[in-house]
Amino acid sequence: MNSDELRSKYIEFFVKHGHAQIEGKSLIPENDPTVLFTTAGMHPLVPYLLGEPHPAGNKLVDYQKCIRTGDIDSVGDSSHLTFFEMLGNWSLGDYFKEGAIRMSYEFLTSKEWLGIPPEKIGVTVFAGDENAPKDDESADIWRSLGIPENRISYLPKEDNWWGPAGSTGPCGPDSEMFYDIGKEPCGPECAPGCPCGKWLEIWNDVFMQYNKTAEGTYEPLSRKCVDTGMGIERTVTILNGKKSVYDTEIFAPIITAVTGALNPGGYSYGSNADKDKSIRIICDHVRSATFILGDARAVSPSNVGAGYVLRRLIRRAVRHSRKLGIESLLPIAQAVIDKFAHAYPELKTNTGYIVQELKNEEQKFLETLQKGEHEFEKLLPNILKGSSKVLSGRLAFKLYDTYGFPIELTEELATENGLSVNREEFDEAFKKHQELSRAQGSGVFKGGLIDQGEMAIKYHTATHLLHNALRMVLGDHVAQKGSNITAERMRFDFSHNEPMTAEEIKKVEDIVNEAIQNDLPVGMEVTTIEKATASGAIALFGEKYESQIKVYSIGEGAACFSKEVCGGPHVERTGTMGCFKIQKEQSSSAGVRRIRAVLE
Repeated sequence: MNSDELRSKYIEFFVKHGHAQIEGKSLIPENDPTVLFTTAGMHPLVPYLLGEPHPAGNKLVDYQKCIRTGDIDSVGDSSHLTFFEMLGNWSLGDYFKEGAIRMSYEFLTSKEWLGIPPEKIGVTVFAGDENAPKDDESADIWRSLGIPENRISYLPKEDNWWGPAGSTGPCGPDSEMFYDIGKEPCGPECAPGCPCGKWLEIWNDVFMQYNKTAEGTYEPLSRKCVDTGMGIERTVTILNGKKSVYDTEIFAPIITAVTGALNPGGYSYGSNADKDKSIRIICDHVRSATFILGDARAVSPSNVGAGYVLRRLIRRAVRHSRKLGIESLLPIAQAVIDKFAHAYPELKTNTGYIVQELKNEEQKFLETLQKGEHEFEKLLPNILKGSSKVLSGRLAFKLYDTYGFPIELTEELATENGLSVNREEFDEAFKKHQELSRAQGSGVFKGGLIDQGEMAIKYHTATHLLHNALRMVLGDHVAQKGSNITAERMRFDFSHNEPMTAEEIKKVEDIVNEAIQNDLPVGMEVTTIEKATASGAIALFGEKYESQIKVYSIGEGAACFSKEVCGGPHVERTGTMGCFKIQKEQSSSAGVRRIRAVLE
């Protein structure tokens, strides 16, 4: 079964079981300063898991593009990826453990669907701790389906608990499903969840019962929800009996593009371990960068936040491509677009932007690479003469600060020469030089607000007032390009080609504050995107919307001040919001300005 078949079968199965198919969202989350990227299929649905009603109903299914950055340095082995696709189905207060587990088992084992032999399935459940009880309920359901005791493992929180995407949010125990690859057990204690390689995780059912607060307490959610996740790449690997995700049809055309570009004249993947590692790094990183750049709300390479991660991915791919004699990443990016554009049409729509940004970053980095590697080579003889075989953080920071050479590449070069880098010393120097902003991001998904505290809701409503005020003062070309909200402030990115004058800033403030002082009512209706835009509602260009969406209006009738497609929530009346004050207006990226504001 290939990835397209798995994707379509999954959607078909859950639609047959009463789920509404919804669109996957942007890779760049809005209004969540805790993460740089959408890290899991559930991430865009956090507001709905917390209680916000979803316009498509309470049983949902989709496929979602995701980025996880914690394992970038591990990419190059047979399994690690930064970009991956996640299949997911959700119950927002509908079915719970019984329904989720029975549907999971049916999809895995029924011959109509995946047809995995039941004897190949093992599961794990939560063992319980001081925050939540042992999950005997899930274990009993698995037993009733025929899973024997020796294939049910009770594991602690680090194994069988799904925490929030950031530091706070919905969470709960999970039950993971594993596939027995047939390898001999590592010992008498070997069971599902054992890290020896006999059991490979294939799916995860998460039972969202709690909300983790900023104080670290676990409060029961008002309604119990289910969030599940099945990784397409890993599942296709298992279904086809492959040893690596890179051996599947998912990566075949990308690997072909890499090996075809090798100088001289091609290379057979699998012939050389070092070359194969570089090929895997190039495949993963170019795929990840292509999806980030092809996103409806793409970021561009930069030195902070999501843009820094993107730059790091591209530059690491460039370095490994040059090691192999590959002159350009563009044919590899084109292979990614050709492979995935049918499922993610935004890749084709944004091909021009993807190509231009990759070309620009590649050229910039080639100059940096030549200077940095030259300086490293000059330092190398003296370091090798010493007994410690450690490159000081001070020298590593000089390579970064003076020549723009990333610390990750310094570490790779050091490792290749039998050295290590004093990373702690580098981090200290780097912190003094620049505070890396983890809240960066110029992308949007209109799923709603992650933090649903009183002040965050006020700031969310203020983005609507600000958006319309900017259009009134600067013109209709103004469009929201991203927002980031905490309980202390709001940040709003918008399209505009020049700095605002002091007079324009004052006009915008006055318009927003007048709308607040008029104590306008805030209303919501559920409709279609076509009807919404026909009625004058603002929607985000390039965003994927469901068949039913929410439209929030601020003011009524002729006095309607703002009308936007949005997930919510918002204040009931603007008079509760306080006084709006713009603290800073500055450039965010080419053609995009950024406003930071507070409600006093």
